[in-house]
Amino acid sequence: MVATMSQSAFDPFGEPVPAIDPSIARGRASTWLKTAGTSLFWVLVVGIVLARAVYFEPGVFNFEHAVAWAQGLFAAL
Repeated sequence: MVATMSQSAFDPFGEPVPAIDPSIARGRASTWLKTAGTSLFWVLVVGIVLARAVYFEPGVFNFEHAVAWAQGLFAAL
């Protein structure tokens, strides 16, 4: 049986950081929070994309309006 040594970790000031057992480090609460946070993020992404699709007006974002807005901006400067 081969025993492997863990890599030494150091904080930004050069002090050694004590090793943490991975089975203890990951708790049930942290897994639940990660899942909840990821789910909330993707629900917000889908909601924003769907809202933009529902309320999209094709005539508002055309190239002529963008050019006119840029010319007005440069004229103001």
